[in-house]
Amino acid sequence: MDRKALIRQYKESRRPMGVYRILNKVNGKALIGAGVELPGMLNSHKARLGFGVHENASLQKDWAELGPEAFEFEILDALAPRAEPGYDPSDDLRALESMWLEKLSPFESRGYNPSRKKSG
Repeated sequence: MDRKALIRQYKESRRPMGVYRILNKVNGKALIGAGVELPGMLNSHKARLGFGVHENASLQKDWAELGPEAFEFEILDALAPRAEPGYDPSDDLRALESMWLEKLSPFESRGYNPSRKKSG
């Protein structure tokens, strides 16, 4: 397959979207997130952590102290893309992420996600 065909195939392919977790295997803390291109998002997190510029200061501190081998990057849940034209997965991803945040509660001493706002 020539280069142009490979590029076209990549652009037309559906990349995995869903919910991911970055797990600190030493203390059990986790960061939960969601996105439309999971492999790219996870690579981006790894790169920012490696360069020491990750926006989550607590996660960055633990990474610097424990090293990359103390962390596991995983996809928790994949969202199947809909075939309908113009489908925007934003609401579906938010709902899926919210479900995982509720299930795992990676807040305060248990994780790296910011505390949830109390509603009511």
